[in-house]
Amino acid sequence: MATTPLPGLPDRVTIYEVGPRDGLQNEKTVVPVEVKAEFVTRLAAAGLGTIETTSFVHPKWVPQLADAEALLTALPREPGRPVLVPNERGLDRALDLGVTEIAIFGSATETFARRNLNRTVDESLEMFAPVVARAREHGMWVRAYVSMVCGDPWEGAVPVEQAVSVATRMMDLGCDQLSLGDTIGVGTPGHVTALIDALAARIGLDKVAVHFHDTYGQALANTLAALRAGVTTVDAAAGGLGGCPFAGSATGNLATEDLVWMLDGLGIAHGVDLPALAATSRWMADRLGRPSPSKVVQALAQGDSR
Repeated sequence: MATTPLPGLPDRVTIYEVGPRDGLQNEKTVVPVEVKAEFVTRLAAAGLGTIETTSFVHPKWVPQLADAEALLTALPREPGRPVLVPNERGLDRALDLGVTEIAIFGSATETFARRNLNRTVDESLEMFAPVVARAREHGMWVRAYVSMVCGDPWEGAVPVEQAVSVATRMMDLGCDQLSLGDTIGVGTPGHVTALIDALAARIGLDKVAVHFHDTYGQALANTLAALRAGVTTVDAAAGGLGGCPFAGSATGNLATEDLVWMLDGLGIAHGVDLPALAATSRWMADRLGRPSPSKVVQALAQGDSR
């Protein structure tokens, strides 16, 4: 592949892999815990240093992640393995297992806050405050997700200032990193640029990550816009896995392989072995019983078969 760097882009990007958690959470058939453990192990071997492994949500709401304790017990304790926690009970479970990195998840819109957390935006922030405070007391690293930052299936387009306001309030709780989630994949580069530029006036972009779903095929374009705007951490899911059990219009995440291919072409370092990663996604696709939606995985597989 020819490498053609572009001005105004970072030298290195951190890839925050969400395949084992956000990627698998919407799967209807429960994936065996040993398969999930091997998935995480393979991803790490491919060079992914941060892998969001699971979530301590109630199994009634996300049955796929009911095996969180079993999965974490099956994996070695290593840095770069954050888990999602919804509340103090989830934090207790994480502390009991020696987890050192967690994420909380809020919403830029009232409707999704109600559907996802059964609370208003204000009530969800009140719920997160003691979670973050206790986590910091235990020396934990804390990430804050803000969902629906570009659009909401019930409320429509989300104003930039509305998303920025919620994001700022979540970071004011004491979080270390913020992930901006285009949960239903309706964002476009202009909106993403405006959002990040507005946020930069309040939060250092070294603390900001982006999390794009590819519903309208805009995930890579939005990622490039975010990189141009100064972001250097990008969420992605191996093989383009993903969806949201509380927003039916959300499709797969930005595929990690597609991201890596673009970064390679731009000469941006990331530390991931693309062939090993693509092989891992094909392996997982076999276990899920369907082909990977990642364009790069598909292209590399065709090349291997020739």
